[in-house]
Amino acid sequence: MKIRSQLSVILGSLFVLGYASGCSVKNKLKAINVEVKNNLDFNRKEIVSIPIGKLSGLLKNISEKNIRVKFLGANEYLRTQWIDYNNDGKGDELLFEAEIKANSVAKYVIVTDIVKEPESKIRTYSRFVPERIDDYAWENNKVAFRAYGPVAQQLVEEGKEGGTLSSGIDLWLKKVDYSIIDSWYQKNVANPGYYHIEHGEGYDPYHVGASRGTGGTGLWEKDSLQVSKNYVSYKTIATGPLRTVFELTYAPWSSYGVYETKRISLDLNSNFSKFEVSYQADKEIPNYTVGITLHDKKGEVNINKPKGWFRHWEPIDSAFVGEGIVLSPKLIDTAFVHDSKTADQSNLLILTNPEDKITYYAGFAWTGSKQIRDVMDWDEMLDKQAKIIANPLEVKVIK
Repeated sequence: MKIRSQLSVILGSLFVLGYASGCSVKNKLKAINVEVKNNLDFNRKEIVSIPIGKLSGLLKNISEKNIRVKFLGANEYLRTQWIDYNNDGKGDELLFEAEIKANSVAKYVIVTDIVKEPESKIRTYSRFVPERIDDYAWENNKVAFRAYGPVAQQLVEEGKEGGTLSSGIDLWLKKVDYSIIDSWYQKNVANPGYYHIEHGEGYDPYHVGASRGTGGTGLWEKDSLQVSKNYVSYKTIATGPLRTVFELTYAPWSSYGVYETKRISLDLNSNFSKFEVSYQADKEIPNYTVGITLHDKKGEVNINKPKGWFRHWEPIDSAFVGEGIVLSPKLIDTAFVHDSKTADQSNLLILTNPEDKITYYAGFAWTGSKQIRDVMDWDEMLDKQAKIIANPLEVKVIK
C-alpha cells in the first residue's frame, strides 16, 4: 500500500508538471522580430513606426497595452507609444525609438508582457493654450514652438491689446530636456511677460510679427508674398513619450482661395518639426512658399538647393540661433532672400512646385542650450537632416 501510494504521488506530480509544461508551451509569449537598417555613415537614433497590420497576429486576444519592445537579446524594455489617427480608441501604429550604428542593422523583438515600461520626464507634448488667448504650443526635449489662433487674430483686427495676427511659426528657446509649456504659461498668467525673460530654463526672445517665423507658408507672386491669417481650428491627434501629432486648419486665403491643413509632428530628440501640408485652391497656384524671417537682417543665410536645406544664423541677445528648413530637392523651384523695408517682411523664401501635398521640416538650435557651438555645427545638423530625409531607416518586420 505504501509503494502504491508513493507511485500515485509520483504519477500525480508528473501529470501536474506535464500540464504546467503544456500550458507554458500553449501560452508562451509570441514574438515578432524587427530589423532596422541604417544606410548612412553616421549613427542614428530615431522613432520607428510599425503599422497595426504588421502586429495583428501578436494582438490576437491580447490588449495593445501589453505590447513591449526590446533589443534582441536584451532584458529591459524600451518606451513605446501608440498613435490613434482616426480617434476610434484603437492604435493605428506602434512607435519605439531605435538606435542604429552607421551602416548597420539593429535587431529588436516585439512581445507581449504585463511588466511596466520605463518612465521618464523626457517626452513630447502639445496642447491648445486657452490661458494665453488661443495659442497652440508643442515641444520635445530639444525645442519648443507655437502658432496663433483666431481669437488672437480677432483682438488685432478689433484694435484691442494682447493679440497676434500671424501664421508664422514662433520658437521658444529652451535649455532643459523636460517639458516647460505648462509651467511657462502658468507663470505667465501670474506674471505677464514671464516667458520673455530668462529664468534658467530658457525663454522666448524670438519675434514673429507678420513674418514667416521659421516654417510659415505663403504664395509668391509679383514680388509679393500672400499669406494666410491665424489658424481657425486645431485637432490634437497624439502626445506622448515619443511623438506629438496635431493639425492646424486655416481659412481660405490669397487671391487663389487656398484651403490649407497642416499636420505637424515632433519626435523625441529631433530639432525639426515635420510639416505635412494638404491644400486645395479655387484655381491653379503659381507656387507654394516656405520661409524664415530675417528679423533685422543682421544674420547670415546659406541656401543649399542641391541638398535641400536652407539656413539662417543670427545673434539674439548674447547667443546665436540657427533656423532651418529641409525638404526634398525635387520639390524646389528656387530660393532667395527677399529684402524689404517693411517691418517683418524680410524673409528667406523657398518656392516649391505646386502639388496637393508637401512635406518639409522646420526647426532650430540655440547656442544657449549647448546643443550646438557655432554655425558649423548647425550646418552639419541640417546636412544630416537632409540625408535622413533622403535615406529613411529600412524597417523589416519578420513574423
